[in-house]
Amino acid sequence: MSDNLTWVEVGPASAIPQQGARTLQTETDRIAIFRTLDDQVFALLDRCPHKQGPLAQGIVHGHFVTCPLHNMVFSLETGEAQGPDDGCAAKVECQVVNGVVRVGLTELQAGLRHAG
Repeated sequence: MSDNLTWVEVGPASAIPQQGARTLQTETDRIAIFRTLDDQVFALLDRCPHKQGPLAQGIVHGHFVTCPLHNMVFSLETGEAQGPDDGCAAKVECQVVNGVVRVGLTELQAGLRHAG
């Protein structure tokens, strides 16, 4: 799938606080970009599938984030809900190259339109 993505530089990984998040607004979505205590960077759509809670405002612990609305826990690696909860927060492709975070956007997210 990453072959069809437009890679956008977001900024330095160091600008995202450890155990915190920043958001990126695209043409169609808001993306939450998380940095863990071990300096790994992950990205999910910034909405909980249960009540649309802003995951970027959640608590980051290990490689998980807890939704601020109702404590549903999601894996930052897969977006899958943990424990007895069902659901999945959509994962967004993300990478760090030379200390700079890059996010892979779909054509719609990037605002690319095909003519004709």
